Amino acid sequence: MKKLIFVIIPYFAFSQTNFKPKSDGQKIDHSYYSISYNEKHEQAEWVYYYLTSSMINGSYERSDDFRNDNKVKTGSAFNSDYYKSGYDRGHLAPAGDMKISSTSMSESFLLSNMSPQKPSFNSGGWKKLESQVRKWVLSKGNMYVVTGPVLSNPIGSIGSNRVTIPSFFYKIIYSKSNDKMIGIVMPNQKITNDLIYYVKSVDYIESITGIDFFHQLEDVYEEKLESEINLNDWNFNK
Repeated sequence: MKKLIFVIIPYFAFSQTNFKPKSDGQKIDHSYYSISYNEKHEQAEWVYYYLTSSMINGSYERSDDFRNDNKVKTGSAFNSDYYKSGYDRGHLAPAGDMKISSTSMSESFLLSNMSPQKPSFNSGGWKKLESQVRKWVLSKGNMYVVTGPVLSNPIGSIGSNRVTIPSFFYKIIYSKSNDKMIGIVMPNQKITNDLIYYVKSVDYIESITGIDFFHQLEDVYEEKLESEINLNDWNFNK
């Protein structure tokens, strides 16, 4: 009798087109997202993943197991860096996007996926933006997401590892099936305006981060998507 051999294929082996940004940090693949870790700032300069309805509608709840990321060669930030700092361990890839498995949920709590966020921002405007992205995916189909801190002109740093406190955070969402792309930049503070107020071109986000996003696209197509701001293409639910 022949034995059956089961092979576990990593998520990124069968996900859609690879649109990882181009930057200088250490590239790390986790089960459902990738990062570029910036050692100088002790956090990811970007987090990239392909968000699907299955990831959103999964049954796995928050694990809250914040911990070091052993894949970071130089060592990631510690929980102690955030302790009594006045800043939250703000998710870049949110737990609400990683509900498909216990592994994806747990990995979303790695400290390499965290950045210092003011509590009012983390639980306010940033949370609203994360929820809005999920609504777009559930209504319009799967999308690529790149998110991260703007590490230039920081507020300061926290902890013994001197984790940089970003002044701003960004998200870029690309719907390949609908040929639409949108960028959003929000200040690390209590958000009082509607989300639509913070929409920016991807070209602008590249200029303030020094990161090359979606460089795999054909040049003319990339230039068109990254330079335009088409608010009518995106439904913002107040």
